[in-house]
Amino acid sequence: MTGAPGPASAALPPGREDGSARRATTTFGSLRIRNYRLFTVGQAVSHTGTWMQRIAQDWLVVELTGSPAAVGFTIGLQYAPMLLLGLHGGLIADRLPMRRLLLHTQAALGTTGLVLAVLVLAGQARPWHVYVMAAVLGLVSVADAPARQAFVAELVGPEHLRNAVSLNSAVFQTARLVGPAVAGVVITVVGIGWAFLLNALSYLAPLTALLLMRTAEMHPAERAPHGRGQVRAALRQVGRDPGLLWPIVLVAFIGTFGFNFPVWLTAFTVQVFRTGSGVYGLLNSLLAAGAVAGALWAARSLAPPRRVLTTAALLFGALETAAALAPALWLFAALLVPVGMAGLAVTATANAHVQLTADAATRGRVMSLFKIAFVGGTPVAAPAVGWVTETCGPRAGFLTGGLTSLVAAAVVGWALSRPAAETEPGTATGTTSGTGPERETEKTPDGDADSDTAAKT
Repeated sequence: MTGAPGPASAALPPGREDGSARRATTTFGSLRIRNYRLFTVGQAVSHTGTWMQRIAQDWLVVELTGSPAAVGFTIGLQYAPMLLLGLHGGLIADRLPMRRLLLHTQAALGTTGLVLAVLVLAGQARPWHVYVMAAVLGLVSVADAPARQAFVAELVGPEHLRNAVSLNSAVFQTARLVGPAVAGVVITVVGIGWAFLLNALSYLAPLTALLLMRTAEMHPAERAPHGRGQVRAALRQVGRDPGLLWPIVLVAFIGTFGFNFPVWLTAFTVQVFRTGSGVYGLLNSLLAAGAVAGALWAARSLAPPRRVLTTAALLFGALETAAALAPALWLFAALLVPVGMAGLAVTATANAHVQLTADAATRGRVMSLFKIAFVGGTPVAAPAVGWVTETCGPRAGFLTGGLTSLVAAAVVGWALSRPAAETEPGTATGTTSGTGPERETEKTPDGDADSDTAAKT
């Protein structure tokens, strides 16, 4: 970038501007921070265990019931609490010290795996046990998910947040590649119960990491006070601030219509290319590999976040459209890598941008809304997309997702380019968003917010 030094440089100690900026924008720059390094290692282990449990849970339900519908019911129980109570979970994350909250939620999540492991290994597992544990896991995640996302800002500060969020996405996607493969081996060799037990043990890693962190090196935000109307206050903040509203709207459309890959990849594998499970696994691996690459690219990117967000979203829609029309399997498979890259770049950039734009005291609630936007439409949209795919063919279903994402990206890009969207977020609401350096580092000299996750979980 060119031009006079922006407010971000003014917030840095004299003589350290260039070096700090370079460290913040290298691919693995945020790993220089000890607390974040501990957090990342812990999350890498527990995410791998979580993916193992997801595979084991599906297999266990099928073994106990013989019903694919029961698998869907279990997944619904796991996601329903976030859709119904997500904003209240964000409020809990805003009110309580996040490190202490995460110690309790991570321990509880590990306990669900331990309970299932004991039941399966003892030969006492029943379908209702799995349903109850899935619901408990979903309830705990209501507070755990926004706390984990917002906690990253407390570990690295605003200067490194964009990089840290992107690396979190890379860790998650890598676990998505490794976890199912390990689960398959464990289930085949020693049985489902041991996969649950390994997931329970994996939570020792994040718990140890949280206990070893140096609290004096954190950047804690002011806790939200108790009072009425705090959920509505967060919704009003998002509604009045284009820098928050439009990225969340974009993620909602792309998450709802553009991320139905289980439906599309299955249909293309069986109906279009007439191949088997080996090709289906390969297609999923290519998509995940692209997502890892996209996360690492987003971690290093120096471009203004709003530009990255809209460009990546346009590419995502265009690439999905091209994949839907791909005449050959090799071309379809090759296009899934950049599709994964663009999709992850959208979610990671939007995640960090929303975190930096939100008030520090409401970050948990705003990130809950972000999470709800990303997964909230799936229970309605997935059956609709499945119906289009089944009735009109796999290409029509995939094409619908690509074109919808493309239109949403164009509309949001236009909205973010308007002068009203370029003002400081605090101006729109009459309040100052964030605290201290967080707001100072948010703007770059050309007026774009200087930051931004996740894949559907």
